[in-house]
Amino acid sequence: MMRMIVMGIFQIRSHEIAIGELSNLPTSRNVYQKNGNLFFRTTIQKATASEQKQLDSTKAKLQKLNSP
Repeated sequence: MMRMIVMGIFQIRSHEIAIGELSNLPTSRNVYQKNGNLFFRTTIQKATASEQKQLDSTKAKLQKLNSP
């Protein structure tokens, strides 16, 4: 249980860092986003939206673990 919480916190921090890094790039730049074992070229907006969605999902899972 504790390990799952620590991993959740690590994943949350990782997504927050990715969102921060993406926000510092010029909007005209393309980025590569990992999907499974492959990387696909996408826009910064799509990559940021995907990271935000993953962040929200991870936060919800962690909150569910912490609730009685």
